[in-house]
Amino acid sequence: MAARIPGLIALFDVDGTLTAPRKVVTPEMSKFMQELRKVVTVGVVGGSDFVKISEQLGNTVTNDFDYVFSENGLLAHKEGKLIGTQSLKDFIGEEKLKEIINFTLHYIADLDIPIKRGTFIEFRSGMLNVSPIGRNCSQEERDEFEKYDKVQNIRSKMVSVLREKFAHLNLTFSVGGQISFDVFPQGWDKTYCLKYLDEFSEIHFFGDKTYKVGGNDHEIYESERTIGHTVTSPEDTMKQCKALFLGN
Repeated sequence: MAARIPGLIALFDVDGTLTAPRKVVTPEMSKFMQELRKVVTVGVVGGSDFVKISEQLGNTVTNDFDYVFSENGLLAHKEGKLIGTQSLKDFIGEEKLKEIINFTLHYIADLDIPIKRGTFIEFRSGMLNVSPIGRNCSQEERDEFEKYDKVQNIRSKMVSVLREKFAHLNLTFSVGGQISFDVFPQGWDKTYCLKYLDEFSEIHFFGDKTYKVGGNDHEIYESERTIGHTVTSPEDTMKQCKALFLGN
């Protein structure tokens, strides 16, 4: 078996890169990642919390990948062990947090969209996840909202309002997935995970939302510390990795 390439790590987004959006990883991709691990160090960085990443990539995710960064790396695992956490509540304070949540809920209450479900704001350890339709929607409703949003720009308009309202708090609003966007302090995007990767001189990042406006992979894709790769699907991820690291 070929030895791992020293000082090199391949880092992957989850939705649209290793899996279809909010879907479970395929056996083919799981097998491919284990083959890739024989050649390079492999990590995953997602905006979702650890529970959701585990649902998609499996309960053994911290053993199947060398690094697992959930919530952009605000919860960090290395070789199966927790190595770092960060708290939005501690960082920003309860009063400012309540101000953001109250305003956002009022905005959603006045928003006229075809359907609304439940869980419009999900409080995570390092960020708020905001969904105009509500995270309790079905997969069919999720797909329909994604189409509707592409035409009506519901999320991007909402982000513009929030960005102006809370400019004094230096927050980042990052649109990702099909139905929501994340709210977190500036610098807490996916580049946050890079603080744990100082031992690597070559960091390859693979993501599907690498575009500048609203793409939650953009900052790490553009980082001077990474070599960014835009993918269009999990199948494209495998194809690019085969060419780059496996020589086929």
